[in-house]
Parts: sequence; structure tokens; C-alpha cells
Amino acid sequence: MGTDLGERAGIAGLPDIPLRERALWRLLYDSAARAEEALGLDVPDLDLANRQARARTKGGHVRPLHFQTAAARLLARLTGGRQAGPVFLTARRAAAHRVMAAADLDPASGRARLSYEMAGQLFKRYSGGKTLHQLRHSRLTHLGEANVSAPLLMAISGHKRLATLQRYVQPSQAAVAALMAASDPDRRGR
Repeated sequence: MGTDLGERAGIAGLPDIPLRERALWRLLYDSAARAEEALGLDVPDLDLANRQARARTKGGHVRPLHFQTAAARLLARLTGGRQAGPVFLTARRAAAHRVMAAADLDPASGRARLSYEMAGQLFKRYSGGKTLHQLRHSRLTHLGEANVSAPLLMAISGHKRLATLQRYVQPSQAAVAALMAASDPDRRGR
């Protein structure tokens, strides 16, 4: 995982973060996706060449998740040529006594889809208590501070109403100060 994401997610400098977690966290940050959307991805939903995936939303609609090259590389390594099954899998085969939906099992390995609860626990452990949702919040805040327009932020995040998006985009005082300095008509070097 890149230093920038590690620093922004509060997990920089941690050794030996497993590939599955690095891929999930990078995807969540890059795409500003809800964790449920990313965890619900199946291998055929990925279009790594175009750095996007087809995710199902809370309302059951399909929307694209766009991500950057680092996420595409991690996802390619994670899926390792698999053609079917969930993208994010548990570390072990599903217990024989647990009845799982066929769509939540990898047909080749018998491993199950990684749950939101387990993904959340792992992120909390590595990040010192942060939540997966904070990756989404951080990405939208960082994009807002970079002056990305509200309509584009809504397209990235999948928000339907500006009022819902606004709670994520709260520029820091440092971002406000930088904007004021950059737009000051009396600054030198213009």
C-alpha cells in the first residue's frame, strides 16, 4: 500500500499487512465506496484494465467503482487468475456445518466471502481503532480539499443528494488557509 494512503488511513509503516487487506483498503479509499459494495464484488465484476468494477448499491442498483492503478495491481494479484467467486475471501474454507449461499463461495477453493464484520475488525486492529467507513470519509474529504466539484464527488461516492454528501466534505482549516493564500491578489510571484 502506498505511503500516501497509509498515512491518510492512519496505518503507515505497519509491517506485513496481508495482500487481501491492502487490496480492500486501497479499493475502498480510491473509489470512496461503501465497504458493503466492495465486499460484495465478484471476480467477473472487475475490469482491471479500465480500473473499475460493477458494484451493487444499498438499493440494489449497479454502479461503477473507479480506482487507481495501485488498486488494480493489488486486485490482480489477489484474484490470481480466478474466473469466478467473491473477490475478497476468508483465509480458510467454510466450515462444513455452515450452510453458505453458493454466490458467497469460491467454487475452486471452497472459501467464503469475507464478511463486513471480519473486514472491520481487521482494519480496526491495523489502524488503531479506525473504521472502514473512515476510508470513504477520508477520500471524499481529501477530494473536496483538492477542489473537486460537488457533482463529481456525488458521482464518485454514489450519493444522490448533496445534503448527504456535505457531511463528508468538511475542509480543514489548513485547506481553507491554503486556498486563501493561493487566491490572494496581492501575493508575490503571480
